[in-house]
Amino acid sequence: MLKVNEYFEGKVKSIGLTAEGTKATVGVMAPGDYEFGTTSIEVVKVIVGKLSVKLPGADWKDFPAGTEFRVEANLKFQLKVAADSAYLCLYL
Repeated sequence: MLKVNEYFEGKVKSIGLTAEGTKATVGVMAPGDYEFGTTSIEVVKVIVGKLSVKLPGADWKDFPAGTEFRVEANLKFQLKVAADSAYLCLYL
């Protein structure tokens, strides 16, 4: 079953599914500054555009299309999005 999610007044949208025991979402982000929290380990793969990410205890780092980053469970992290971007998130 697909689940549609919308955050930050519609500036972030995703479609999620669970298949073969794996949970994943694919989504898009409009330009803006965002903060997310995790409940499980998340691996975020940037598909289009670029995400600037600030993980806890780290400096801002850019992740362009074709790269990925990992966020541990039960943490908050910040994103800066300069242009429309798309991502795939796997929940471990």
